[in-house]
Amino acid sequence: MQDEMRQAGDQGYRFVAAMGGETAVGGREVVVLMEKTAGSTARYEYLVLATKRTSTLQKEIQEASDAGYEVVGQTVFQSTFGGRETAALLQRSVDAKEIVRYEYRMAATSRTSTMQKELQELADQGFEAVGMTEGKTAVGGAELVVIMRRRVR
Repeated sequence: MQDEMRQAGDQGYRFVAAMGGETAVGGREVVVLMEKTAGSTARYEYLVLATKRTSTLQKEIQEASDAGYEVVGQTVFQSTFGGRETAALLQRSVDAKEIVRYEYRMAATSRTSTMQKELQELADQGFEAVGMTEGKTAVGGAELVVIMRRRVR
């Protein structure tokens, strides 16, 4: 998927939305919607990061952000052996004159009351939510995963 997104980005297409799940023909897959604005010469680069461990995903997202990428989408990958993995889709403009940097944090829990508390604490620190999915923990439980960010000045 990352290769396909990169090819489209080289042609000026930008990410709009993604959805993981089952399709009528493809079975389990992630479908990505990309668009190209008439007259635009912008080009984009993409990264797709997926893991079951939120701490790993947060680290990888932060490293990509330091290189000029920003999270533009979040979905879930379903694999035969890996189960459900949270995936972050990141984009950066090839032609950007200035890199906008963000600090990222992840909030992940199976309890909505705990999630509300974690999100409020992060919001009080200036973080904003950029995506939410349901993932599976290593022991098989379901959890909500929210990616949060704040702009680095």
